[in-house]
Amino acid sequence: MVCEATCGLKFEVEDNQILSVRPDDDDVFSQGYVCPKGIAIADIHADPDRLRRPVRRNAAGEFEEISWDAAFDLVASRLSEIRARHGRDAIGFYWGNPTGNNHGALLMLSAFTKALGTRNRFSSGSQDANPRIVTSYELYGSSISIPIPDIDRTDYFLCLGANPIVSNGSVMTAPDMRRRLRAVRERGGKVVVVDPRRTETAKEADEHVAIRPGGDAALLLAMVQVLVERGRIDRPFLESTTSGWAEIERRMAAFTPARVAGMTGVAADTIARLALEFADARSAVCYSRVGVCVGPHATLATFATDLLNIVTGQLGREGGPMFTTPAFDLGRVARMSGLDGRDRWRSRVRGLPETLGDLPSAVLADEIETPGDGQIRAMVTFAGNPVLSVPNGQRVAAALDTLDFMVSIDIYINETTRHADVILPPCWNLAEDHIDLLFNAVAVRNIARWSPPVVERGEGELADWEILLALTERLGGGALGEPWLDRLLGWLRPLGVRWTPTGFLNLLLRFGPYGDRFLPWSDGLNLAKLKAAPHGIDLGALRPGIAQRLFHSDRRIHLVSPCMLEAMAGLERDLDTKAGTNGLVLIGRRELRSNNSWMHNVPALMSGRERCVLYVHPEDASRYQVRDGEMAILESRVHRGEVRVAVTDEMRPGVVSLPHGWGHADSAPWQKVAGGHPGVSANDWVDDAIVEPIIGQSILNGVPVQLGPCAA
Repeated sequence: MVCEATCGLKFEVEDNQILSVRPDDDDVFSQGYVCPKGIAIADIHADPDRLRRPVRRNAAGEFEEISWDAAFDLVASRLSEIRARHGRDAIGFYWGNPTGNNHGALLMLSAFTKALGTRNRFSSGSQDANPRIVTSYELYGSSISIPIPDIDRTDYFLCLGANPIVSNGSVMTAPDMRRRLRAVRERGGKVVVVDPRRTETAKEADEHVAIRPGGDAALLLAMVQVLVERGRIDRPFLESTTSGWAEIERRMAAFTPARVAGMTGVAADTIARLALEFADARSAVCYSRVGVCVGPHATLATFATDLLNIVTGQLGREGGPMFTTPAFDLGRVARMSGLDGRDRWRSRVRGLPETLGDLPSAVLADEIETPGDGQIRAMVTFAGNPVLSVPNGQRVAAALDTLDFMVSIDIYINETTRHADVILPPCWNLAEDHIDLLFNAVAVRNIARWSPPVVERGEGELADWEILLALTERLGGGALGEPWLDRLLGWLRPLGVRWTPTGFLNLLLRFGPYGDRFLPWSDGLNLAKLKAAPHGIDLGALRPGIAQRLFHSDRRIHLVSPCMLEAMAGLERDLDTKAGTNGLVLIGRRELRSNNSWMHNVPALMSGRERCVLYVHPEDASRYQVRDGEMAILESRVHRGEVRVAVTDEMRPGVVSLPHGWGHADSAPWQKVAGGHPGVSANDWVDDAIVEPIIGQSILNGVPVQLGPCAA
């Protein structure tokens, strides 16, 4: 419920108070594994700083409690007024990734945004997974067709820009990745990590390749080039399942190991060796994630990840990248709601494309600040903190202060919601039932699980989806987002029929690949059977094959698309103009005890050493005259500020690292623990004027910076 790992937990509850939280040893998936975030989940529920009632900003600028009806009426009237006066696009909407842990909220998003009617919709995807989504859409015909590493059966795991021991997978739900990676090595396999930092995962690997930030696409395409040149590609697989290979093969000639060595910082012979090792393995999988998805060639690097898997014939094979067969088919939901797609409209000011209905968040401040038709004058944020997660967050914060009206749906007054006129707090996850909807669709094993509420709701508390539904109805929409379906639901309401997200998922489950189809003699799944299995139901290992996840009309993998060809041309230009560029660059990192920005008010997770520190290689510390444990000045084009230095040989020389999700000084009046450990926001140094040109992805890694000692 707090992160992608979906670990099973046991709660001891008395008088509606959680006495203890332990790992569930019998859980079919996590099998007794849990990280500190899972154990701390009860502390979030009991946090005295968490909002329990709606609040509004009064004339003195302070927050005061109001009733739900008053809050809903105020929000609906102000949003409707602004929409009527300035048009639908005058309302902006931003939603954050905690939504992925909440099936009710996920299922209400489409209806709510349709009721708003705006195209100025943003999310954390453009700081996270959009290159993965676009690559899947272009290659396989659906954004939700995402190949997942069959980590439990592979013999060669090539990992770029990811730290799965800390994340327990990311778009690869896999609890206890340390155990899984050790199992690869114990069965004679090999783990290779490509990252500018020797991460926790790299320390467990057989080999760490310290690449230059931004070199991932070049490295992977050079590996493909080696295999083409050596005749090691799987031509029968390419001929039977793909289209466009001839054009891709022709373009591979530009990406020789010798030519890309300067950009990647990886020797040509190392690139060739890795390519041949990958091709020689009985089973192999290449996996890339956030570090790759927020680089200057993010979409091409993600495409190149899949391309390496495809040309070696590993896609859809045991031990390679495989498609899940989830009990709840999220792809079907996305297609039914009209979400699956890209580049159907563009942002007003900079002309950047949408992905799955969301514009790149790097343009949020532009759309608020720039006058004209479609200027954002009101903002709705839901479970998101763009001030800390969007590039140049201080500019975003200043822009939010210029809005006519802002409403946030959130459990905290934080760096973003402190700008709101109204905050609507949900009851939070432990008081609601839970179905793993999103993350089971990207898990390394097919499972299904339903969890009951752990505690009863407090008086007057509402779930996220109920808040969204109330606003949707007041703005003229309905629960299903389709007028004829909502009318039908209205006719059935007098008969006691009421839409609920769990009830809807029961329908999806029963008509899904394991469902009972409402047949009384079937032994298939339904919600009652899930509820009768408190530790979840194991539906088996990932299944071989790819046909079930190809949605182009010809049922083939489309290797050629205009955006990918454009991306290749752009990388080829950069190979010569930016290769071997000297100077310091900033990258992010993930911490085991952090979940982006929203778990820093838990004392148990904030104990111990200071973690929001700048990792600096000893050579760079000497060069820039900074010392371990002391404050230094870090400067980029958009920001200059102090950071505490931690000197470590984990870093590649020329690269420094800050963890994301910190910077809580402004929320200290409302979050006492986080305010006592504020740290700094890494994204304050990120330039929002520079984005990956293909889809407008934020470039959070490889940010040019300068470093120097603080003045005496």
